[in-house]
Amino acid sequence: MDPVEKPEARSAAADAGSAPESMSREELAAMPDRAATGRGQKPATAKVVVVLFGVVAGAAALAGLGITERAKGMQEIADWTEKQAVPTVRTVQAQRGPQDQDLTLPGTLNAFYTGSLYARASGYVTAWHRDIGARVRKDEVLVEISAPDLDQQLLEARATLVQLQAGVQQAQANADLGEATNKRTARLVTQGWSSEERGDTDRFTAASRTAALAVAKANLVAQQAVVSRLEELTRFKQIKAPFDGVVTARAVDLGDLLTAGGTAGRPLYRVSDIHRMRVFVNVPQAFLAVMKPGLKASLHVPGQEASFTAELTATANAVTEESRQGLVELQAENPDGALWPGAFVEVQFHIPSNPDTLRIPATALLFNRDGTQVAEVQGDHTIVLRTVKLGRNLGNDVEIRSGVTLAQRLVDNPLEFLKSGDVVRIAGESTVPHTASAE
Repeated sequence: MDPVEKPEARSAAADAGSAPESMSREELAAMPDRAATGRGQKPATAKVVVVLFGVVAGAAALAGLGITERAKGMQEIADWTEKQAVPTVRTVQAQRGPQDQDLTLPGTLNAFYTGSLYARASGYVTAWHRDIGARVRKDEVLVEISAPDLDQQLLEARATLVQLQAGVQQAQANADLGEATNKRTARLVTQGWSSEERGDTDRFTAASRTAALAVAKANLVAQQAVVSRLEELTRFKQIKAPFDGVVTARAVDLGDLLTAGGTAGRPLYRVSDIHRMRVFVNVPQAFLAVMKPGLKASLHVPGQEASFTAELTATANAVTEESRQGLVELQAENPDGALWPGAFVEVQFHIPSNPDTLRIPATALLFNRDGTQVAEVQGDHTIVLRTVKLGRNLGNDVEIRSGVTLAQRLVDNPLEFLKSGDVVRIAGESTVPHTASAE
């Protein structure tokens, strides 16, 4: 090897002096070029700046969007709060009444006559002849009773009557004899042929016999009454229909033991005269003034399509304190027997009405310490409470005598806390009134 080193070789060795001596040429060759590395730092810094700018801009945009949405939400909350502060109501208006008014009330059908038949003679039932639903005639036999004790009492009473009749005849003979003796003795006393003592004795004897005759006659009359009573009771061994009608109940059978005068239990028979029916109705006090005899009404029986005509015939002229209602009676012809006693019936009265009288729904009334009022809605949606004077209660509606006009809008189902000056929102209207707090 040439001992003289070239200048280029020394310079290269000096430059490589910083590397470890143990590195091979391949490792040295793999080391990055410092010059090249130094030149690549400027482009990386520019990318970082661009990314940071984009992040800041996006954050600013998101912040702006959030502020906008929040402002919109705050406005919606404010609008909702304003709406909730104003109560929403529905309104109704008064209407004129019709020429004629129909008032429908429940009623009860009763037979024109109803007879409950009980036993007046004690004994056993030997026969019954009519069942429920059968039409009977007056004095038709329904039940036959065997009463041997009663028959024996009648025979005994009749025998006693014969004895008393004979006693009367005997007393009459004694009285006649006493009267004749008294007259004869009195004549002898006057002539001096008999003593006054004898005359007094015969006179008092005649009077005593006359009194005995009167007693005998009285006993005879009493016994005749006993016989008549027993004969009348024996007639009750046959229970008869009291009038023409229909058998509506039977509670007797063969062999039943009946006790005279036993009215505590069910009647043996019940007979009803249904050719004409009575209808009893409880009428509210507000309508009693128009319930006059002759007022017409229609009867509707559930389950029947036909209607029947009835006429008011009587009123009780009294009102019950519990219900404040008065009882009225109507009568309806029932030739076909379609109306049955005890049935429920709807009675529709045809009442003349004043067409100028206004009526409103009963739900529009407001009851407070100031009386009965309605809540009127003004044009600016403010409330004005007005006191009204009520007329008749028509069920769903009430008549108003004063305090309301046809043009007024009234709150239906007003809240108890409503007062004059309150602002409301009418259901169905898009315009929302502004309250004082909202302004």
